[in-house]
This record gives sequence, structure tokens and C-alpha cells, in this order.
Amino acid sequence: MPTWAWIVIVVVAALIVLGAVAMWMQQRKRAQLQERFGSEYDRTVSERDDRRAAEKELADRERKRERLDIVPLSPEAQKQYSASWQEVQGHFVDDPSNAVGEADRLVTDVMRDRGYPIDDFDQRADDISVDHPDVVQNYRAAHAVYVKASDGNGGASTEDLRQGLVHYRALFNELLETRENSRQEANR
Repeated sequence: MPTWAWIVIVVVAALIVLGAVAMWMQQRKRAQLQERFGSEYDRTVSERDDRRAAEKELADRERKRERLDIVPLSPEAQKQYSASWQEVQGHFVDDPSNAVGEADRLVTDVMRDRGYPIDDFDQRADDISVDHPDVVQNYRAAHAVYVKASDGNGGASTEDLRQGLVHYRALFNELLETRENSRQEANR
């Protein structure tokens, strides 16, 4: 067999191996994103209608999150926020709409104190999705109820408001938790 034929065979084999490695790496990256983001991965893919664009967006969120200085709350701040949350829940009976607004503000305050940027809701939700992918959809749903209740048209029913408060509570509880707290309790 001529030398050029061997060269062609080697080049083709190398391209096949490189293609297989590239596909394996892409599948591995996809699996990591799916594991990290859970249902947020599916939501983003569905919303973008383009898996590659959605995966790029999720990877960009991770890179942006790595640049943020997210800190745990001090035990004193945790106690203060927990007490504030109890007040918010207590207000729900007399003024559900206002209580949901208070919950929105309280969650935003906790996010600010932890180090999350809070200027834009969509960006807040994206940032939260990296650390708390299991409750970010709750956050979006709660915020939608808050917006609906705030429009002045009475568009949110009491049940909507109750569900919004429950959704805010899920994120609030996760924001108060820290890895350090979880490790301390596990060691007890």
C-alpha cells in the first residue's frame, strides 16, 4: 500500500477519534448541567428552543456566579430574618396581598445580604438558579403572584397569594441555610 494511503487512513482514524472524544465531552458537559440545574435545565432548554444556546446560557450563569462573592449570613442575621419571616406570615391572615409584597422584599433583602446582585428580577432568578435550582421555579411563580397582586386590579386570589407565600418561604429557607450550618448539624 502506498505511503499516502497510510497517511489518509491515519488522518481519518484520528478525525474519528477526535469526533468521538468531542461528542463524549459534550455529553458529559450536558449531563453535568442537567445534574446541577435539574428542572431549570429543562425549563431553559424549552424556553430557548435550542439546546446548545440553553447550555451556553447555563454555563454562562455558572461562570458569572463564580465571580460573585456569596457569603453565609451571620447567626444574628439569620435570627433577625427568621423573626421577620414569622411577622410576614402573621400578616397574611389580615392582609394577604401586602404579606406577599413583604415576603418579596424580605427575600430580596436576604439575597442582597448574601451578596447576590438584586437590580433586576430576571437576573436575580438566573443567579439563584445556580445555587438553588430546585426552588428557582418557586421564586419565579411567587414573583408572578406578587406582580399580579401589585397591579391594583385584584388579579391574585387568596389561594394565589397563599401559594406565592409558600413559594417565597421555600427560597427563603434555602437562602438562610448555609453549608456550614448543615455540616454543624450533621456533626451533632
